[in-house]
Amino acid sequence: MQSAFEIIAEPNRRAILSLLLGSERSVGEIERRLRMTQPAVSKHLRVLREAGFVESTVDAQRRLYRLRPEPLREVDIWLAQFRRFWSAHMDALERHLDRIARDQTKKTRKRARPNPRTVIGEKK
Repeated sequence: MQSAFEIIAEPNRRAILSLLLGSERSVGEIERRLRMTQPAVSKHLRVLREAGFVESTVDAQRRLYRLRPEPLREVDIWLAQFRRFWSAHMDALERHLDRIARDQTKKTRKRARPNPRTVIGEKK
């Protein structure tokens, strides 16, 4: 059995998962939206179904596929460590940008403030 990472490593499968994120879709809809052939879509859906990423129901003559989020938990758990890393660095960047903005505001205010030694109408 392939890991979740091996399954989502394939760009077409990621595209199918992204498409199914919005709502369930038929094979024909997936073909049209992603401009893929029916055999290619069916192949990728089979891999995704066997790995538990998608499930299907029959509606008259068509099969509708929908996303199952459970297999993505493995990816989410692995990514959690990086979220903490990104969060710490993003917080530091935000503080740095805030300092720059405050410094720029102070400089702008100093330039806009009239010189108290200058009398209106007098030249230096």
